[in-house]
Amino acid sequence: MSVYLISYGASYLFARAGFYWLSGIILMLAALFLYWRDYRRTENIIHLRGLFSLFWVGGEGIACLKLSELSFDWNIITWLCFLVAFLGFWVTFEFFAKLQGESGGQRSSWFSFKGYERPLFLSMVFVTLVSLTGFMVEAVVLGFIPFFVKGVPHAYSTFHITGIHYFTVSCVLVPSLSVLYFCIEQGRNGLRLVLAVLMDVVACLIPVLCVSRFQLILAVGLAVLTYIAMEHRLKIAYGVGLAIGMIPIYVILTIARGHDVSYLNGIFQMKNSQMPIFITQPYMYIANNYDNFNCLVEWLPSHTFGLRMLFPLWALTGLKFLVPALVDFPTYVTKEELTTVTLFYDSFYDFGIVGVLLFGCILGGTGFFLMRMAKRTRNPIGYLFYAQFAMYMILSFFTTWFSNPSTWFYFGMTGILFAFCSWKNNGRHG
Repeated sequence: MSVYLISYGASYLFARAGFYWLSGIILMLAALFLYWRDYRRTENIIHLRGLFSLFWVGGEGIACLKLSELSFDWNIITWLCFLVAFLGFWVTFEFFAKLQGESGGQRSSWFSFKGYERPLFLSMVFVTLVSLTGFMVEAVVLGFIPFFVKGVPHAYSTFHITGIHYFTVSCVLVPSLSVLYFCIEQGRNGLRLVLAVLMDVVACLIPVLCVSRFQLILAVGLAVLTYIAMEHRLKIAYGVGLAIGMIPIYVILTIARGHDVSYLNGIFQMKNSQMPIFITQPYMYIANNYDNFNCLVEWLPSHTFGLRMLFPLWALTGLKFLVPALVDFPTYVTKEELTTVTLFYDSFYDFGIVGVLLFGCILGGTGFFLMRMAKRTRNPIGYLFYAQFAMYMILSFFTTWFSNPSTWFYFGMTGILFAFCSWKNNGRHG
């Protein structure tokens, strides 16, 4: 922690002096050190605190490079918020680790998941049918499929029927369920193997037809994290091959969304206009979110005291339609098209820097106990809970995951599948 605090202070001073490259690099190096520290101690490559350290602090370092004309020097409150967000997570996690013993997230003893094959397969069938039905209903009612609509950059955002779309995007859970199934069943049932692969294809095809790069990345990312949580390893060759295979799909979806290079360059406003788009796009999807947080700090007239973070409640219950004032709050961003924000955006919106600190502490405590759960779980669906939280830590720079209704819908559906698999397996052995 002392290395981080010294690095953070140095990064702040370099930024104030206008040495943005040094400011960014020192934070990125600190992020790598913090991740390596947790990995070295636990040999867990998806250690939740390590992931948060790497991607939250590393993302901040990338933002400190200030490569876009949209980037400005951050307010001192912004710097303090980013600091306490990380300190709250790290210190709370460390407190419970000292209090109850370090948990590396690996099983202390191997539990047999024999008997869960059929419940997991039925879970895949259920989620696939629910998602496919939701997609077909939306396509029929709305009268179009985004992938086949040409030259409309925001076709995906209009492919949305309230309430139904949550079921449509539940397809992101299917590849993770198939990973759990394959790890346990080992391909012994040929018919189920073929059907499981077909369900994976359907689950990945739905985000493609919706032209949702994010949903596709989430589906694949959750599957990879679930596999690592289950098996505690991932061959480098497999990881590289998967990443290479995703690149052309990502490019195709970008083109299908009407986002050509000139459109994106016009949005991103890079200081170096010759910078390749394959560098510019990921850079902006990370860096601008921290700048959006700074906009919130400087422009927010008053706090909302819980209303922003309770948005999932207003959305999932339908109260947002009955009382629109519950959700009628502007989003402060550098540019209208760049709407992604950090994990802590809504916590500051609600309670300021105190809210950021408390939310960081809650996440740190939750992360610790999820790692203990993954170590002891006797239900393989437990690894899907872990994978989801890990994904949100990896993408902590991206959006307000825990005030997003879809996040809680995924958690809720995972909970239902957890209970179903436990019931079916207990019934088999009862």
